[in-house]
Amino acid sequence: MADDGSVVETTNGPVRGLDDGITKSWRGIRYAAAPVGELRWRAPVRPEPWTEVADTGVFGPVAPQPSNPVIRLGEGIVQNEDCLSLNVSAASAVVAGDAKPVMVWVHGGAYIFGSSSQPLYDARALVSDGDVIVVTVNYRLGALGFLDLSGFSTDEHRFDSNLALRDLILALEWVRDNIAAFGGDPDRVTLFGESAGGSIVTTMLTVPAARGLFARAIAQSAPATSVYDSARAKRVATTFLGLLGIDEGDVGTLQDLPVAKIVAAGLELFSDVPATAPGTLAFAPTVDRDLLPDYPLAAFRAGQSHPVPLIIGTNKDEAALFKWMKSPLMPITPDAIRAMFTEIAAEQPELKLPSEAEIGSAYSGMKLKAAGLAVARDIGFRMPTIWLAEAHSAVAPVYLYRFDWATPMLRALRVGATHATELPYVWGNLVMGRKDITFKLGGLKVGKALSARLQNRWVSFAVDGHPRGLPGDPDWFPYEREHRATLVIDRQDSVIDDLDRDLREAWGDDVLNFL
Repeated sequence: MADDGSVVETTNGPVRGLDDGITKSWRGIRYAAAPVGELRWRAPVRPEPWTEVADTGVFGPVAPQPSNPVIRLGEGIVQNEDCLSLNVSAASAVVAGDAKPVMVWVHGGAYIFGSSSQPLYDARALVSDGDVIVVTVNYRLGALGFLDLSGFSTDEHRFDSNLALRDLILALEWVRDNIAAFGGDPDRVTLFGESAGGSIVTTMLTVPAARGLFARAIAQSAPATSVYDSARAKRVATTFLGLLGIDEGDVGTLQDLPVAKIVAAGLELFSDVPATAPGTLAFAPTVDRDLLPDYPLAAFRAGQSHPVPLIIGTNKDEAALFKWMKSPLMPITPDAIRAMFTEIAAEQPELKLPSEAEIGSAYSGMKLKAAGLAVARDIGFRMPTIWLAEAHSAVAPVYLYRFDWATPMLRALRVGATHATELPYVWGNLVMGRKDITFKLGGLKVGKALSARLQNRWVSFAVDGHPRGLPGDPDWFPYEREHRATLVIDRQDSVIDDLDRDLREAWGDDVLNFL
């Protein structure tokens, strides 16, 4: 499978990949030194260079994380703090100098789960035609990637903030410096991600250090307002120390703590925070006034986001997955929703919150449980997406979508077009093994056609910034205040002007978020 044609010289050293005659892949390429010992909870640093050819035929270790039966990390995958690696996929015919556009994927998983090695993210279907090169990235997760201990720094023990964001910036710098040797164009990089990965994408659009590292962006189901200030981050970090029985004066002992204890405490924190403060997360990017100067939505509204074209959207039934999984991550009961609004009002008394009647006007005729799911969907995903699209459209083209397609089985399970159900169509990996029930009641033919359309739009956007469909598909126009065009992705695509008008009028223009 491997030959000399798959050996590529990188700035760190030579790597040898695999070539199956259709696609080439290089897996587990180290882009940073192991973040262990004194580098635990510190910004990543470049690895020591090597001279011998490194075989990159297998994925590298994934970030330490709790087990999750819903997320398949891949066969033979191991967890290890030494997880900062990336993978490159290209068509076999692509060679250095071809200057193909590049798509860099940031996986989701609520900031605590997931990896670049998930079978769902196998890039062969995206790259086999030779139109793009795909890079998938591992970054630190949970407490090791998102806990902000910088408030506990001393002269002896230093801690950095926003570690996962810093990981991804270093990975993007690796792409800038190396992707031409794999046949890519460093000036045509599209950063794309889903869920937590989507929120990382929207956050990166406002990180000064990320300016110029990507030319386009795609954010799928991004909880773009789940970014908190350093005061909340320090409260979470203090709770984390309490779970481990560590005094604030002994935080230096964290550098030698067994990683299993960190993961276990992180999972407990992950579950407890949204249960006690509905609508908040234990782990998320932090407004540290350093790497991230301001809340992303505030930066977007101030016209300070990087002026790159953006595709952004959500799924029609985002919240149904969280109800089905009995997850505490989203407030879906009336009591939890009221508690969330009460805390937002207490934090920001100057904010004009919409009344229950105003919000309810968008959900008239719904049963109570359905309305709760809809409110959770819109406060968590749809309204942040709309607020962001409105703001960013002033500095760059924005293409807004809503993914509505659900297979008969997903409709029968009453989850519909829920969170993450667009992913198989983006990646072209529709059936993930014999146990996958998604198409057991039919819909595969429609799904394959939908996937072809969706992939064409994503890839063409990466090529030149215009998300074209296949012949006969409707033109997807940029989102502008006059028409507010929205692509509805379903059995057949359609473009609808101001699809979200009722929601916009009900929720208002003030961004609702926790500090």
